[in-house]
Amino acid sequence: MQEVFKNRRSVRKFKPEQVPDDLLDAVLEAGIYAPSAMNNQKTVLVAVRDKETRDQLSRMNAAVTGAQTDPFYGAPCVIVVLANPEVGTWLEDGSLVMGNLMNAAYTLGLGSCWIHRAQPMFDSPEGKALLKKWGLPETMKGVGNCILGFPDQEPAPKPRAEGRIVKV
Repeated sequence: MQEVFKNRRSVRKFKPEQVPDDLLDAVLEAGIYAPSAMNNQKTVLVAVRDKETRDQLSRMNAAVTGAQTDPFYGAPCVIVVLANPEVGTWLEDGSLVMGNLMNAAYTLGLGSCWIHRAQPMFDSPEGKALLKKWGLPETMKGVGNCILGFPDQEPAPKPRAEGRIVKV
């Protein structure tokens, strides 16, 4: 088990092959089993494999910073994690989902990376329109974009920084 945590890396180069249903379903299942405050289970996961929608999300994400490149690094699949902001721990709950998604992806031979800027993406009129199209309340907040696919690189582990553990 510890090897998953020690060896999983953020992947930023993907093969074009789409994630098959069985692997995507296993990753999504891991996401919905993430802990949540008081077991509220209010996070929502939107798995996007449709190229047009995936490219739209990429453009929206890039627009937040004015980037001209694909912030999803060519990953064919994006899992958008959304949460209900009326829950006081929406960001923490969604972050736990993101962690489960990335660790599950690694165990299944998939690459993943947390791509930030989901909140401004879904606070925008275009993001609100997507939420409506997906049948979700426009009040939902974006937590993160988990890009997913077959890795076309094997990032090397980096040493862990010293002094990060304090025992009292």
